[in-house]
Amino acid sequence: MKKTAGFITKAAVIAAIYVVLSLLTYQFSYLEIQCRVAEALCMTLFYTPAGAFGVVIGCLITNIFGGSWIDMVFGTLATLIAVVLTMPITKGIKKKHGNVLSVKKSLLIPIPTVLVNAIIIPFVLYFGYGITEMGSATTMASVLALMAFSVFAGEVISCYVFGPVLVLILNRINKSVKISD
Repeated sequence: MKKTAGFITKAAVIAAIYVVLSLLTYQFSYLEIQCRVAEALCMTLFYTPAGAFGVVIGCLITNIFGGSWIDMVFGTLATLIAVVLTMPITKGIKKKHGNVLSVKKSLLIPIPTVLVNAIIIPFVLYFGYGITEMGSATTMASVLALMAFSVFAGEVISCYVFGPVLVLILNRINKSVKISD
């Protein structure tokens, strides 16, 4: 796949938005109570393949600010896995319904993001940031379970509250300026 200047620009803009959103909401974007609003950008994968690169690079840069090498590696890997699992979903929606994404159809896109992060990120928090207690839970299994629930809930908020809003915005932009590849 030849990368054009437009593709690279789109990926860079998405990455930059991811980083800025994460840093603006820093207190909610890191650690055990996590609602990384930037995860709503998984919706950009429907509109452009550059969204895949932008989200992964944005996540990597954001995780560098978090300060844990485990987060840089495995947090970014979680995003990469989610992107790889999301691409067939977006292609299927486009094939069946065309290039306009309805809010209803958009609800399928974040499923990998929500699930993959809920599975991987608790381990990143436990081992990467040393969060070994959550509430009154102190055993590894109970802490990981609570963090999985917390990350899951944050991802649902990010992707299913902010994601559809982003879809409405991107649909409007896509009508006036061609963002689809």
